[in-house]
Amino acid sequence: MAYEVLARKWRPQQFADVVGQGHVTKTLTNAIETERVAHAYMFVGSRGTGKTTSARILAKALNCQKGPTPNPCDVCDSCKEVMAGNSLDVIEIDGASNNGVDQVRDLRDNARYSPARGPYKIYIIDEVHMLSTAAFNALLKTLEEPPSHVKFIFATTDVHKVLPTILSRCQRFDLRRISVQDIVDRLRKGCDEEGISITEDALLAIARGAEGGLRDAESALDQIISFRGKEIDEDDVLAVFGLVSRHVLENLTVAILKSDVPTIINIISEMDRAGKDLQRVVMELLENFRNLLVVLYAGQGASALELPETQLAFYQEQAPATEAGRVLRIIDALVETDGRMRYALSKKTLLETGLIRCSRAAETATINELLKQVADLKKNFKSGPVASARVAETAPAYGGGDQKKKIASDSEVELLLEKWHDIIDHVGKADALAKGSLLNTAPLRTDETHLVVGYDPEFSNDLKRLEDDRAKLALARAVDRHLNRLLAVSYEALKPDDPRPLPADSPVNDLGPDNTQTLTKEQKWYANPVVKTVVDAFNGEITDIRE
Repeated sequence: MAYEVLARKWRPQQFADVVGQGHVTKTLTNAIETERVAHAYMFVGSRGTGKTTSARILAKALNCQKGPTPNPCDVCDSCKEVMAGNSLDVIEIDGASNNGVDQVRDLRDNARYSPARGPYKIYIIDEVHMLSTAAFNALLKTLEEPPSHVKFIFATTDVHKVLPTILSRCQRFDLRRISVQDIVDRLRKGCDEEGISITEDALLAIARGAEGGLRDAESALDQIISFRGKEIDEDDVLAVFGLVSRHVLENLTVAILKSDVPTIINIISEMDRAGKDLQRVVMELLENFRNLLVVLYAGQGASALELPETQLAFYQEQAPATEAGRVLRIIDALVETDGRMRYALSKKTLLETGLIRCSRAAETATINELLKQVADLKKNFKSGPVASARVAETAPAYGGGDQKKKIASDSEVELLLEKWHDIIDHVGKADALAKGSLLNTAPLRTDETHLVVGYDPEFSNDLKRLEDDRAKLALARAVDRHLNRLLAVSYEALKPDDPRPLPADSPVNDLGPDNTQTLTKEQKWYANPVVKTVVDAFNGEITDIRE
């Protein structure tokens, strides 16, 4: 007896056996049970998703001697003839080779005659989009008002080429691409029936290569069995089809996220030496980062990806270490790389440069991350002594000098007293209103993370202005210029007998004839509400003014 390939041997014979198309099989089952079967159906989908299979099962269900029934018996003569493809009442037509007006005219003439055995004469036209426009038009009248015993079932991979007048006369079913997990489950079940030992990683590799087509996966498995026998592992699949191991792809994904360029270069070199399809590597990386993006946004809803548990666990492990904005930039770079590689002679070079660009995108901070860091800094600064240690740790971001942790407090206070006029003047550039209040203050003491400033009790009304977050930060930055570390600032009242001189005793700047302080150009811009909002948001300062 001639060998029957797995794709034909495992072809579903019942609606319940169809993989991944529950929305189609349930609708057809209900239609048969409620006697609401339409006269024309259009099955749309990519290759290997079950269009022709569903059409044959529907034809078998309608003409079964125990039917019409949603569960054909598969033992009556009518069912056997449909399964063997030699039924007189179920006519399968290849639309690619029977696409002319003459063939459609013959079909229309024959449709008038009653079926030979069953209750219906059923026409299954595969690749119906290949019919010519004239052939479609010749079919219109018969399709709109066919004889009661005639049913039409169309299948196509390119529904856009079908005339709208044809589509409007049919019930349309869009068959989905079959998920990786569904393909793996079906292949595992078939291998168990055939006594074939195959690893989980090998099944995943076959399912990845099938790209949603179950027939492609079954044909690939058939080829691997011929190559390797009944003991199959992932290396056998990778060797036959030039695929890249899932673990290699995961390592490459992690290297991109960590901006580990040497690892990226090494992995690409190994794949190139092994003769892997580098164009396909880009597409699989694109799928990886798309899945990671879904996990980042969907959280617990990521189960909708219908991925195996091991793959889903990998994405969930990587999600906390990255940010969605970076993943989006990586995806953009991969899409650009894929487009350029299609027409390139040296795919390896383009892949290397493209993935290096992806790694740079992965390490570049997004605006959202910068704003979050700014908000955290402001929060830490507001919390005063409790968070002063954390504020001090951030000093290199502002000052850049080494913190001198063991400088005596008295020496630092003397230095600050000496430079207090300059410090107040520097604060005035960022906050003009705080400058006047600081004229009645003086430094009292410092430690590694904190500065205590004394104020004249007579001017306690100015304390609210001094406690403002912006004023505190401006003073901390001004002090940082002299002590080389950022300190948390707090205030306390000076004792009445404190001999410490205050800057108000010898003003920093001369006052005008009307005893009012003249604002500089920078101070005027700081007073602008819009500028003040932006500077406050980023804890910045004006460095240059161009008008």
